[in-house]
Amino acid sequence: MLLKWTFLLGLFLPSCSGCASGYTFVKRKCVDIDECVTNPGLCGDHAQCFNTPGSYYCNCNEGFRSETANFTATSGECRDINECIEKTRECIGDMKCVNTIGSFVCVCPPGFHEPTTGPGCEDVDECVSSVCEVHSNCTNTLGSFHCICTPGFLKHENGSCTDKDECKDVPDVCGTNANCSNHQGSYSCKCHEGYSNYGNSQSKCTEMSCDHFESDTEDTPVKLKTLLALLRSSCESLRGPNGHQTGEQLLENLFTFTDELLSGGNIADGKMLNHCLDAVENSMRLIGPQLKDPVTRMETHNTIAEVAVMRGQTPPSGRVTLSTDSALFSTSWETVVGKSYPGFAFAALVSYKDLNSSSDLLHKMSNERSDDKETSVTYQLNSKVVTAVVSNAETKQLSESVTLVFRHVEERVESEGMAYSCVYWDEIEGAWSGRGCKESWSNSTHTVCSCSHLSSFAVLMALYPVKDSFDLVLITQVGLALSLVCLFLCILTFKFCRSIQGTRTSIHLHLSICLFIADLVFLCGITSTHNQVACGIVAGLLHFFFLSAFCWMLLEGVQLYRMVVLVFHTTLKHLYMCAVGYGVPLIIVTISAIAFPAGYGTSRHCWLSLDHYFILSFFVPVCIVISLNCFFFIITVWKLAQKFSSLNPDLSSLHKIRSFTVTAVAQLCVLGGTWVFGFFLFQEDGTEVMLYLFTILNSLQGAFIFIMHCLLSKPVRTEYYTLFVRMCPHKKKVEYSTSSSQRPLRSENSTGESKI
Repeated sequence: MLLKWTFLLGLFLPSCSGCASGYTFVKRKCVDIDECVTNPGLCGDHAQCFNTPGSYYCNCNEGFRSETANFTATSGECRDINECIEKTRECIGDMKCVNTIGSFVCVCPPGFHEPTTGPGCEDVDECVSSVCEVHSNCTNTLGSFHCICTPGFLKHENGSCTDKDECKDVPDVCGTNANCSNHQGSYSCKCHEGYSNYGNSQSKCTEMSCDHFESDTEDTPVKLKTLLALLRSSCESLRGPNGHQTGEQLLENLFTFTDELLSGGNIADGKMLNHCLDAVENSMRLIGPQLKDPVTRMETHNTIAEVAVMRGQTPPSGRVTLSTDSALFSTSWETVVGKSYPGFAFAALVSYKDLNSSSDLLHKMSNERSDDKETSVTYQLNSKVVTAVVSNAETKQLSESVTLVFRHVEERVESEGMAYSCVYWDEIEGAWSGRGCKESWSNSTHTVCSCSHLSSFAVLMALYPVKDSFDLVLITQVGLALSLVCLFLCILTFKFCRSIQGTRTSIHLHLSICLFIADLVFLCGITSTHNQVACGIVAGLLHFFFLSAFCWMLLEGVQLYRMVVLVFHTTLKHLYMCAVGYGVPLIIVTISAIAFPAGYGTSRHCWLSLDHYFILSFFVPVCIVISLNCFFFIITVWKLAQKFSSLNPDLSSLHKIRSFTVTAVAQLCVLGGTWVFGFFLFQEDGTEVMLYLFTILNSLQGAFIFIMHCLLSKPVRTEYYTLFVRMCPHKKKVEYSTSSSQRPLRSENSTGESKI
């Protein structure tokens, strides 16, 4: 029975031997086979295996890929991706991409390395380590290096450096006046007797001439003879194979002697200046090649210099610029070298600080050389004198002009009456000359010169007499003529008009006389500059009478002060007034003439000179008079105000004195104010407006006096009308009231002053 049921059950259960692919029969059932476990290398080395029910698939690792996705061992394989070619990854900066299996790396190119901090690459300095052979120098380059043989050695094919025999390989390296000796890596030239390379052993030898360091004149200063003897001794020591350098010491000695020459007043004439400048130029030609440093600068009390030296087998090129505190010198090295190059070249600029102390003689000589003898032209050095020297011996006519920039000693803008010119010291003529030099540009502080030769240079300032314009001359002549007529009428009025006689009238009379004489002398003799003596006399008369006019104005202020403040002493004695009005100006003029007689008369006008502040002998007394009068007028006005406010004022007298005071103040403003405008004319910023105001107001002073003291005075007008009626009898006479209000105000004892 049991066997029967077992047979029937077997008919309905499947057979285990029939499991699908990817499964296995375990314990009477089909179980999935994990191919990734049973066969670990199924997908290869660069892929990962993933099991699925009844199967599996493979995926490539990062950095790899296959032709099909989810492949099996039979359908594909993983291949490396070249990120550097496909540029799926990029490197920073100069780093290079290098592909690896499944990835890539960024590396620096040869000659570079990664810095310790920060990304990118930095150059490796191969020259830090000894990478070059002996007698060669390592030169680092970006990512590499070069080995260059040192001067005097040649590089062979094997890279080694061997000595170069310059005496054989370089033709004429020492010239024909020296013997060449080869050394390890170098050579030297030994000059023949009478020739020198100034201690530069690798330079050609040139003939030495020491004759220009001799002084055969008896008038040569002892100090200059000593300097020339020292330079000749140094020159002689260089004439031969054993010459030695003493450049720095010679330069110091040269400047020491030059300081003594300039400060000792030995530069007395053009001949002496020739000796001095010639000695400096020849000395720099001897000293310059011996200096060791590329640029040497030396400064003493009176001298300053800058010297540039270049050495080498090839001539230098480019620009060379030298400067001192007062000048700048610029040229090309080609101009410095010239046609022949002995192996060295130098350029020097020497500036003399105190050579201008002897410029009085120099500008006199320039004045004698003026083309226009009738025109009084004043010449003045407006820069420091400088000497420019180069190693080129042919500097009389340069192929290329040199440039010199001068700083002005006196800052003045070039105008109609002044011009700058670039000059050099002509040793043959013994004077300043402008041949071969021209002014390129100038302003108030600097002048740029262009010269076709080299010598000692400076900037000459020519001061031309500026002709007065026709307008100013006409205004002056018409105004003075009108003033002379008015002043003459004032003199007649103050002398013969009885109704106004008194102390103030006497003061006005003398004031008018002084102004009349001053204006007459001014009109007739102000331009008499052709005769120096006559011009000085005219200037002295003008000085005296203008000062006298101001002194009489001061007396009027004192008189008003006494009339108001010192009421019991209302008059001044005539003798005392004359002593002040004419004595004080006479004393001032006498002292001025004794102290500086050349101050009377200038090259343009017969008036006081500006030299040595001589003009102050007029302006200082004028300022004192104006200041004192202002003080007296202030006190007078203050006292008048008090009297007007008193209980019982004498109104008629006070009104009269107030009228006198107002007139005196107006007179002070007119006569004194005009000279204030004149003072501003001597300033650097004096304008044309000031010039016209000064001319108009000064020329019309007489007219102002006549208007203030005659036409505006009622008693004078009455006298004028009476005189007019007498002269014209057919006119009807006018009756005048004899009341006290119509009569002229008189004081006791016929003083003509008001009663207070």
